[in-house]
Amino acid sequence: MATSSYQTRPRGGRWPRLLAWLSVLVAISSALLLGVTGPAHRLELIDLGAAFGLLRQGAYLALGAAVLGLTTLLVASLCRRLKPALVGALVLVAVTAMMIVPWQMQQRAREVPPIHDITTDMQDPPAFVALAPARKAAPNAVAYPGDATARQQREAYPDIQPITLDLPLAEAMDAAEATARNQGWEVIRVGDTTLEATATTRWFGFKDDVAIRLSEVADGVRVDVRSASRVGRSDVGTNAARIRAYLAALNRRTE
Repeated sequence: MATSSYQTRPRGGRWPRLLAWLSVLVAISSALLLGVTGPAHRLELIDLGAAFGLLRQGAYLALGAAVLGLTTLLVASLCRRLKPALVGALVLVAVTAMMIVPWQMQQRAREVPPIHDITTDMQDPPAFVALAPARKAAPNAVAYPGDATARQQREAYPDIQPITLDLPLAEAMDAAEATARNQGWEVIRVGDTTLEATATTRWFGFKDDVAIRLSEVADGVRVDVRSASRVGRSDVGTNAARIRAYLAALNRRTE
């Protein structure tokens, strides 16, 4: 006896699968934009304005991917389609992972003052000499911004203070230079009591300049550090964090 067979159509038809694929494609597009923008600017393929524009587009795409992922998850769950529902959930997780660092930076920017020049000595900051030409060619000034910046620094970063090393001056300078190089900075000039270097941020390749000054005092050698960004009104706390990390590393080295 002949038998007839038929294939039951999945609930929801093609829509759960199409939504799943679309959410994946949008998520990949946003990840590519967010991921390549920084290196493209660092390699001087695009200027800063274009880089920030691409970042905004990547963020919008990520938001779209999240909406599509959530829609896929809901539709596929209602239709009892396990694989598309799983894809939607994975897209949501991926978008959250992509956006957590920008979100943290945005939150950090709201918590810290909009300043970009940090120093352990606000009355007489270490000066940029060898790096002065590079800073003159950049938007931010060579000279320390003054009392308004100092006041905001005191309120936001009261822990940024000089340290004293119980070493002869020459040994202290050797340790200061070695520590600067271990931080990955490009050392531009080393004198008897001063050092200038440039730190490059990993993602965007922003150039931040560092000046270090050693002064002999009664109980050893005082170390003052200044770290200043070449571009941008706010450094989102980067320069203060750099000074903290450097002085901590120098203390460990000399102990």
